[in-house]
Amino acid sequence: MNEENNLSYPHAEHPEPGTTIELADGVHWLTMPMPGSLSHINLYLLEDETGWYVVDTGLSNGETAAVWHEIFASALGGKPVIGVICTHMHPDHIGQSAMITEHFKCPLYMTRAEYYQARSFANSAPSHHSSWLGQEFYTRAGMPADYLVQLAKMWEQRSSEGMSMPTMPAGYERLVDGQIITIGKHDWRVVVGSGHSPEHACLYCAALKIMISGDQILPIITSNVSVHPTEPNANPLKDWMDSHDKFLAVPADTFVLPAHNLPFYGVRERLRGLISHHDDRMLAIEEACVEPKVAKDLLPVLFARELDPRQMMMALGEAIAHVHLLIHRNRIQRSLHEDGQYRFLSIDPDLSRRAHPGAHDAPSDGPVMV
Repeated sequence: MNEENNLSYPHAEHPEPGTTIELADGVHWLTMPMPGSLSHINLYLLEDETGWYVVDTGLSNGETAAVWHEIFASALGGKPVIGVICTHMHPDHIGQSAMITEHFKCPLYMTRAEYYQARSFANSAPSHHSSWLGQEFYTRAGMPADYLVQLAKMWEQRSSEGMSMPTMPAGYERLVDGQIITIGKHDWRVVVGSGHSPEHACLYCAALKIMISGDQILPIITSNVSVHPTEPNANPLKDWMDSHDKFLAVPADTFVLPAHNLPFYGVRERLRGLISHHDDRMLAIEEACVEPKVAKDLLPVLFARELDPRQMMMALGEAIAHVHLLIHRNRIQRSLHEDGQYRFLSIDPDLSRRAHPGAHDAPSDGPVMV
């Protein structure tokens, strides 16, 4: 059992594409390929008497579909898929939901906010990146006038990689917090978090001491928590931190099956580390804002290396999310200036006592897209 960062990892390697590893009674782990540094997404199969439930589906591209058909032929023991559960609405989780549900004529299970946000992003409505909403949002963040052009080129590339929003199944079965789903011999409780996405569903089985955590709890990388032009005054980091407090009730001996990196033990240690990390980032931002700053000015506080347009979009969203929680906590003041940009100023008189410049976590080497 490997140990790192106070977490322990019973498995040193991911399963090869097209194969599965049984982690517990009726719980099988598989991976699907992804472009970029992540390289993979973890997916799970839960065995029922009459068939299988798929938990998350991979990207909407031919490579992933081909691996799924290998799994259908070799890993299901002749039984069909009888349900698809998607933890949340991001493309690497829902990309093959339509293909699988159509292939097996089985239902999709999601929370309401995740399903309908996926449907809205997948339709043909104008993108906020090409509208006045996007222009205003990025102008207020301090970005140059041609930034939307850069974003348009980035989204073209993302679409070719299968990272765009796919067509969704026409209907779904709703998951709600606290709901019990019986699969085979075991009951799975739906535990909903928020921040990374609006209504992210995790699955917890007390009998097996397992939680399938999606992107809500990852052992190494930190999930992106961003403000977007579609909801420019959102406060997702407050939702994220509140969710961490909620998930601290998960028993300490739970085996966590995440969507990225390796399955691990140490859920409470990881949650406390995430809470501490974001608190540290917010304090560093307060210190930076003793003089007025625009959101773009805060990127070096959070991220160490040069960012391409795709990374810049996510990094800006992260920076604004941190500032919005500080505004909520009455530690930052926002004002709109004549140049159309928001400037942020620290206003907590207690900052000088709390500050510790030079002793913060080092800025990240770059945001990870999950």
